[in-house]
Amino acid sequence: MRNIRVAVIGAGPAGIYASDILCREHEGATVDIFDRLPAPYGLVRYGVAPDHPRIKEIIKALRRVLGNERIRFFGNVEFGKDLSVDDIHEFYDAVIYATGAIGDKELTIPGIDLPESHGAADFVSWYAGHPDYPLEWPLEADAVAVLGAGNVALDVARMLAKTADEQLVTEISDNIYQGLAKNPAKKIHVFARRGPAHIKFSPMELRELSHSPNVDVFVTEEGFQIDDAGQAEIGKHKATKLVVDGLLKYLESEGTGAPHQIHIHMMQNPVEVLGEDGHVVALRTEVTEYQGDGSVKGTGEFIDTPVQAVYRAIGYRSDALPGVPFDNRDDVIPNIEGRVTDEDGQHIAGTYATGWIKRGPVGLIGHTKSDATETIRHLMEDLDQLPVPIHGSPDAVLENLAAKGVEFTTSEGWDKLDAYEIALGEPQGRERVKVQSRDEMMRVSRG
Repeated sequence: MRNIRVAVIGAGPAGIYASDILCREHEGATVDIFDRLPAPYGLVRYGVAPDHPRIKEIIKALRRVLGNERIRFFGNVEFGKDLSVDDIHEFYDAVIYATGAIGDKELTIPGIDLPESHGAADFVSWYAGHPDYPLEWPLEADAVAVLGAGNVALDVARMLAKTADEQLVTEISDNIYQGLAKNPAKKIHVFARRGPAHIKFSPMELRELSHSPNVDVFVTEEGFQIDDAGQAEIGKHKATKLVVDGLLKYLESEGTGAPHQIHIHMMQNPVEVLGEDGHVVALRTEVTEYQGDGSVKGTGEFIDTPVQAVYRAIGYRSDALPGVPFDNRDDVIPNIEGRVTDEDGQHIAGTYATGWIKRGPVGLIGHTKSDATETIRHLMEDLDQLPVPIHGSPDAVLENLAAKGVEFTTSEGWDKLDAYEIALGEPQGRERVKVQSRDEMMRVSRG
């Protein structure tokens, strides 16, 4: 097989898994992974709640992949600005786009643009210490509504309900701790359009809601409905049964008198964020009912829940990449099993996609690995058709970036930043304290 050089755009699990699989499948392949952030790991680093150390165990596996001598990491390189499509084809045989999804899916209801209405992805990025987000977050509401029936909604509810001191064992930086310490929220209301058998919580996430001694979890009895389609889901999937059992346990709970409460409301569809004098005062929901196939419709009955802030956690959204085809309806790069296609549906030679930018923001990290396997299988089938780069030297792309004045970091630089964060946490008995400032990240990475 001919030796190839491949560029991967995005250093999250999708891009790293694809790099690993390619290097195992092809002994003559070398990979350069580029990311606009100075640190790798994508949403595992910047999209997972800090009190989820078990999920972050995946970082250990990703780190081992980056230790492969045939894989290089370059951070602080923005695709479309520092590195273009033309650059890619000049220096590489193929490219794999793995930029994921970090934006919030839009919700078009009246009042959603009020100042206390936020996207959950933005809030997650803040408390996860993303360098492109402000150091402060407006936490001023006594009662908060969280819209959504997935794990991100539970993460947001849990982070708003737990005390700041409970987060001091995690990797949060001081500005995040100070922000959470000012949070006055006592009641967090989570709203789902459907009933318990169709909620997308994972059993573990649902159980963790009650692990804090400062939080009581309640499920509203109205809306605890299971139709025939829901019964079938419970019978087919163990995880669904565990979620329903967990919700039933919360339904029957009388609480402990904890100072903070999470209330889960089902069969309620958000229809309006109510405002007064330009500020959020309540969330209006319409009670729903099942139609027999698992879907729901509105009943015409409305409920107003007093809240002073709203977080929509209804899904992530991918962004278009400069010079790369994009499907604005589904917010993905158009592709056939990872082969990127043009407007006529024809495969663009040497161009591939994997992860959420390929299939949309659904599935867990394990799905990302199987997704990458499919994409790499097709790349391997296309080896003889891959275009030959003009400059095949590994140093050519670095010289190009340097000529543009791009201050990029490397795998060695990430090692320095990683060690620095670990050292920051040691005096406090913490695994690490995350650095949020991009300038400081670059300073440490570049020594």
